[in-house]
Amino acid sequence: MKLLLIFFLFITTASFAQDRSYVIYTSSGKKTTFTKMVKALIEKDVILFGELHDNPIAHWLELELTMAMDKKNDLTLGAEMLEADNQQEVNDYLAGTIDAKALDTTARLWMNHDTDYAPLLDYAKENEIPFIATNIPRRYASLVYKNGGFPALDTLTEEEKAWIAPLPIEFDPNLPQYKNILEMMGEHGSPDLVRAQAIKDATMAHFILANFVAGGQFIHYNGAFHSNFYEGILWYLMRARPDLNYGTISTVTQADINSLDKENKGMADFIIVVDEDMTSTY
Repeated sequence: MKLLLIFFLFITTASFAQDRSYVIYTSSGKKTTFTKMVKALIEKDVILFGELHDNPIAHWLELELTMAMDKKNDLTLGAEMLEADNQQEVNDYLAGTIDAKALDTTARLWMNHDTDYAPLLDYAKENEIPFIATNIPRRYASLVYKNGGFPALDTLTEEEKAWIAPLPIEFDPNLPQYKNILEMMGEHGSPDLVRAQAIKDATMAHFILANFVAGGQFIHYNGAFHSNFYEGILWYLMRARPDLNYGTISTVTQADINSLDKENKGMADFIIVVDEDMTSTY
């Protein structure tokens, strides 16, 4: 009887913790479920999964969503966390010609790769799914930020330009999310910082479309700010391919997850609200 009581208490506690750890909302703020989110997104051509980089719930749901979509769609995966000039190393890992240690040595992996992104890459490897390194090499984004904006990219060789969006890129500094960068950064912000963000967005959009397969589905993992409020990456995708069907997910934290805060409404098609007390991965 004592063991049965302990088991019951464990199950009850675990269920309570799961119930209060996160809630999924629609854009308008209506509570929904993971199953309903999958059903709504399964026919989309491109899904942008906006994460908080240190959030374990977001990383877990990225993998869960990928597995759910893989049951019906021919997938291509891609991520901000891998830079375009490391695509060969990623391909070698997927093909099994190098191991995880070699990938870590030869590619510029994020510090939380092993815990947060390796599961996605390994799923792609095990299921023979292409995985695209979509982000601009960080040294080129730094050029834009520190060396005078977009004109700094004209100094690159043709080989180097192959790892970024075709130049010149369109840019709208009046997009609310870009204006928010300046506000958030305060005295540390600058117009060229915003341009560095834009070249990342444009490059990720470029490599998503360059690797999108008609009739298939591309799932892209990126920081939520890169696709929140249907801007950033999606703004560039819509400029180039307005004919495709896009879906967006964002992740936020709130003190109270029982309703969607006003400022988070309209952020994406689906908003994952995580308890702000949730343990971070770094």
